Amino acid sequence: MTLVISLLFGQVVSAQTPNVNALIEQGIKDYNTGNFLNAIKSWQEALKQDKNNPSVTAVVNENLARAYQQIGENKAAIVSLSAAIRDYDAVKNIQQVGRMKSELAQVYSNLGQPRKAIALLCGQLLDKSKISPNQPSQEIKCTPESAEQIATKYNDKRGQVAALGILGEAYRSLGNYDQAIKYLDTAKQVSPEYNFLVLNSLGNAYKSRGQLRDLQADSADKAGLSSKKEEFFKKSQEDYRKAHQYFQNSIKFARNQKQSLAEMRGLLNLIQLASQTNKYEIIDDQEFNKNLKYALVVLENLPDSATKVYGAIDLAYLQRDAKGTSPFTSCPNQLVLSGNNESLNLLENAVLTSKKLPDNRLISYANGALGHYWECRSDYEKALKYTQTAIVAADHKMSAKDSLYLWEWQAGRILDQQSRKEEEIASYQRAFDILEDIRSNILTAERDVQFDFRDVVQPLYQTLAQSRLDLLGIGAITDEQRAKELSKVVNTIDALKLAELQNYFGNDCILSALNPKQVGEILKDNSVAFQNTAFLSSIILKDKTGILLQLPNQITKFKWIEDPNQEGDKIVSRDGLEKKITEFRKGLITTGKINYDKTTAAQLYDWIIRPFAEDIKPDKIKTLVFIQDEFLRSVPMAALYDHQEKKYLVETYAVATTPSLRLTAPKVSYRRQQKTLILGLTKESKIDGKSFNQLSWVPKEVSVVESIFPNHTALIDDNFSTESFGQKLEKTTYPIVHIASHAQFGIIPEDTFIVTGQNQKLTISQLENSLRNLNSKSDSVELLTLTACKTAVGDDRSTLGLAGVALQVGVKSAIASLWSIQDDSTSELVKTFYTNYRNDGMSIAQALQTAQMRMINAKKLPINDKYDHPGYWAAMIVIGNWL
Repeated sequence: MTLVISLLFGQVVSAQTPNVNALIEQGIKDYNTGNFLNAIKSWQEALKQDKNNPSVTAVVNENLARAYQQIGENKAAIVSLSAAIRDYDAVKNIQQVGRMKSELAQVYSNLGQPRKAIALLCGQLLDKSKISPNQPSQEIKCTPESAEQIATKYNDKRGQVAALGILGEAYRSLGNYDQAIKYLDTAKQVSPEYNFLVLNSLGNAYKSRGQLRDLQADSADKAGLSSKKEEFFKKSQEDYRKAHQYFQNSIKFARNQKQSLAEMRGLLNLIQLASQTNKYEIIDDQEFNKNLKYALVVLENLPDSATKVYGAIDLAYLQRDAKGTSPFTSCPNQLVLSGNNESLNLLENAVLTSKKLPDNRLISYANGALGHYWECRSDYEKALKYTQTAIVAADHKMSAKDSLYLWEWQAGRILDQQSRKEEEIASYQRAFDILEDIRSNILTAERDVQFDFRDVVQPLYQTLAQSRLDLLGIGAITDEQRAKELSKVVNTIDALKLAELQNYFGNDCILSALNPKQVGEILKDNSVAFQNTAFLSSIILKDKTGILLQLPNQITKFKWIEDPNQEGDKIVSRDGLEKKITEFRKGLITTGKINYDKTTAAQLYDWIIRPFAEDIKPDKIKTLVFIQDEFLRSVPMAALYDHQEKKYLVETYAVATTPSLRLTAPKVSYRRQQKTLILGLTKESKIDGKSFNQLSWVPKEVSVVESIFPNHTALIDDNFSTESFGQKLEKTTYPIVHIASHAQFGIIPEDTFIVTGQNQKLTISQLENSLRNLNSKSDSVELLTLTACKTAVGDDRSTLGLAGVALQVGVKSAIASLWSIQDDSTSELVKTFYTNYRNDGMSIAQALQTAQMRMINAKKLPINDKYDHPGYWAAMIVIGNWL
């Protein structure tokens, strides 16, 4: 809806006050001829001459805000609009107050701050996580002083369309497409005069929802929910068809009303829909080519404008089968307009047009796009020239942070090709720093579709890390330089892990307990608590994997994973490691074999642990904390096997995992008299068409937990529901929550849930809401135990959900299983763990270690012999606080 304000309220206005009238009129003349800087000078002078007359200053501030937006000075526009709202309020022109609030909301929305936009437009924000699945959208009563209510009260049709349209766009950017469609449908009913704008926005909302449903279908497929997959697939096709229809209607309306800018935007949206849904054949080749040909004609006749610049770039980088990711992070495979230098001509024209418009954001984007064109054709001198121009423009008053990191990253790639190592790293570092600053807005806005985490953040962070690591192998380097570079690598990789969690959950809750200190400082501050602990962080890069070892008050050490038995280059490829990890996990899950083959476990031990043997001698180090990356999250390190000592790793060290040290608050808690909430399911269940087996071992497990914690409350089968769970937590503090039920962790949070009684499910959002409703930190849950988890096999995002669940719901520690073990062995493990856990002298990691060692020694104890197979004990891991 970026065209709403410019087309609804876009005319600058006069004020009939003799003292300043000449200045205002001169400003209007300059504005209408595109001389925005001169217009701003005239209006600023007018403000000085009559600053105490709100009827005049209101109009001047309104005009100034429009001019500032034209040159990309959004912060100045916000100041002027806020002043205009104050001034119109002072003269009781409330209708205009409402319109200015809508205009201000548009600026915030353009800046990626939809929540601020919604506050101005409606005054109340719908919390998507609290909506029942059966009520996808709901009525929100806006507050009387909001833009929407002011427009309604004064029967201001134009104001209503603007407020409702921008509201719809704001909710779309938050990923709440149902609510976005609801507001846009309402806007459509207000006045047909502006339907070309509303229909275009509706097309975008349906397209976004279609993309989300595509992702949901993929997630359901990996989770084995075939009926759910088919349902989401059909819904996505329906949404794409509606988007197609709305874009077509928008173009037709705009053409009839001679609104060429809106017509161009609609055509671009229609063409991009076709390229992004090519495999579904929503739009056939004939229609696609016809629309493209017409768009080029419309583009040529457009007045110089942002739409003309962005339109040229979009068409230049158009691909017939695009995946919806940024075209500037890698070279496009097949441009539609690749013949006769068509793409190059469009990009060069975009640069020329941007020069005529004094908008640094446009100048930056056009030059950066042309620089990328030359980068992909290996003309690095031209590529760097245009990219540096883009950086200077974007850096001007930080007018385009959201693209500045792209151009710094692009410059880094180009400098890499020119073997300018130090400059390359400096560019990557600047890109990283900018992205860290704006990451929250990017990762939580339209996280499911518009922003592809693996397309943007991950490769940039990994490239920076690899560049710094490569630097360590170039020439002589002092120990001090090595330590400094490794510290920067640690911070980069840690930031990547935080970004992954934030992207997965799509909100800032995961970062609410973030330690502001960097990892090195945390280790230094906690050197006494961590004195017997070693931290091993994995870094999985494009073609190899490294391991960082950190010990309190010692220098960080780094090694690439190598195979000593491999001929030639000893470094293990990424693919080679991933295959070995898959083989390892498969062997663990296959518990039917009596004798476990330790060969793969021993190989992985030699690759990952043995290189650091001298640094982690067991007489000094008692606990290993793993901070894992990608596919390494799905394997339990406790089951690695030291063939020299004939021991599993857990027989030598207590083992724990955490997504990030900055999200972990290591602290010893008092555990003897803790109240425990026990939730269990024994019956067979069916969720979303998928059957979950009867859990015959749960009664025994529940009985064991009850006997260890007499001060408990148990909710089993039909008594276990989302409502009963929330009610119990509201009334009583339970430091321990033990859940013995199927728990599924999907590739998106919507497919992450715990099965409750009566064929219902407790989603991770509902779990979070219940636990975050606790009144104070002293009420928080110390330990959450999940004993029948299941992650989507072969997808590290689902394991990320498992690793992040404790942090997301605000608990300090979690014990969870990487796969479901439907056997009495779980109750054996749980019994020993909790008995040890109640021993105040034993850490949580040590309590689990002792329980797992008891299982390893099954043949010597009065428990089932088969339990020495790691498939029965290795799945249980400690997440978060291990002390």
